[in-house]
Amino acid sequence: MEYYTISLLLTTMIMAAASSQHVPTTLEGPFEPVTRRFDPSLRRGSQDLPMDHPRLTKNVTSNFPEQIALALSTPTSMWVSWLTGDSQIGVNVTPIDPTAVGSEVWYGKESGKYSEKRSGVSVVYSQLYPFEGLWNYTSGIIHHVRIDGLEPETKYYYKCGDSSLAAMSDELVFQTLPLPGSGKYPPRIAFVGDLGLTSNSTTTINHLITNDPSMVVMLGDLTYANQYRTTGGKGASCYSCEFPDSPIRETYQPRWDGWGRFMQPLTSRVPMMVIEGNHEIEPQVDNITFLSYTTRFSVPSKESGSDSNFYYSFDAGGVHFIMLGAYVDYNQTGAQYGWLEKDLRNIDRNTTPWLVAAWHPPWYNSYSSHYQEFECMRLQMETLLYQYGVDIVFSGHVHAYERMNRVYNYTLDSCGPVYITIGDGGNIEKVDVDHADEVGKCPSAADNTPEFGGICHMNFSFGPAKGKFCWDRQPDWSAYRESSFGHGILEVVNSTYALWTWHRNQDIYKEHSHGDQIYIVRQPEFCSIYL
Repeated sequence: MEYYTISLLLTTMIMAAASSQHVPTTLEGPFEPVTRRFDPSLRRGSQDLPMDHPRLTKNVTSNFPEQIALALSTPTSMWVSWLTGDSQIGVNVTPIDPTAVGSEVWYGKESGKYSEKRSGVSVVYSQLYPFEGLWNYTSGIIHHVRIDGLEPETKYYYKCGDSSLAAMSDELVFQTLPLPGSGKYPPRIAFVGDLGLTSNSTTTINHLITNDPSMVVMLGDLTYANQYRTTGGKGASCYSCEFPDSPIRETYQPRWDGWGRFMQPLTSRVPMMVIEGNHEIEPQVDNITFLSYTTRFSVPSKESGSDSNFYYSFDAGGVHFIMLGAYVDYNQTGAQYGWLEKDLRNIDRNTTPWLVAAWHPPWYNSYSSHYQEFECMRLQMETLLYQYGVDIVFSGHVHAYERMNRVYNYTLDSCGPVYITIGDGGNIEKVDVDHADEVGKCPSAADNTPEFGGICHMNFSFGPAKGKFCWDRQPDWSAYRESSFGHGILEVVNSTYALWTWHRNQDIYKEHSHGDQIYIVRQPEFCSIYL
């Protein structure tokens, strides 16, 4: 009864706030499409930070931890990851012994008093190229330790490193999230896509930190290390344009190390959950791919019954997250689909009312860039997600912002998910400004070929775009779109209401300013479509 009373009170407060501040709710939708054009006073992009930038340089000695990052494991456990030692880049590189430095985490509920200690695993990886003139890379030692027995909504103090070498980090602190079934939710969940390491990326992360998130979901395309040459570390916004004679799309792995240092002020105190993007493919010798991504990050794949780091799920309070892989087999006959079906079937919506899905390339997108690129994935998986009542879907890939009206199979549907594209973290490839429905901006069916999977581009057979590949106006499923860099914050208030706010980078110095904002409202009593 107490939770019901609190929920009713919060709902009343939300509706009053929405009325006074004119914050719309999805109950008022579908909305007429809105486009906010690119602000010509802004630059479409910015240069990458150099490797000697203070936020990218190493500031600890060899055996001490750096690039410290947290990730959720279970509701009562956390992954702690970090690096020690020095990486190498050049023609001839020799991997260091991953057991040379231990993997320990000390933690407790009082500063300076660590009642628990856990040990973990360590590994190194190499990025190798069998081509003359390209440099190879081998990493420092990557440590992963799982700490458990954590109490919900509790502050923990911790150190990581190797006590036998007197090489422990300074004390750090994090706050655990509410338990599933408690009727509580993470206060502020941040979403970022396609971040990179530019001046715009810096603004994004600075802005995000000021918004004080309790966790971060990173929607792929993290470092853009594959926009760089191995020799000299030269970057380019268009790799094939700048380096047309390269025998393979090189990847300058020191950018990963710089990114880990860049992110540490955030990730050492807030768990970051990642999913792979196309810039993480990073092919090398023997057709090995995704090695940086799979080695550097801990994700709860085994904890969620997945046999792959490319797709997994986890709970954060009353929200169940499903992270899907677009660059591994997503067909209905494959392992990922079978895992997804089982995961959805096992969700208890009384315990985790909210169901949020995320993957890198969007299914619904009205920009020219990546238009209809992952139609094959949509055709394979959309019905399953709809049947189980997914509430919100987040994607990146397109370097702009777009929020959809509730939609299913390109048709407005009050029980469909709210799809949000937020691939506007600030990477070197610049913001996208062209829309597929504008004259002369519709890509050809031969464009936007996915880096994985088949091509399922189609002409619409129904609705306002019937008989055409592109719409001739902003589609009715596209509620709001804007070409600006930024990030988003989701504040789940109760089992039916969540406030979504998109924060433009250019508004960082404006108090209480933001871009798109809406209350997303669940209606399980009207959308009883679960299998």
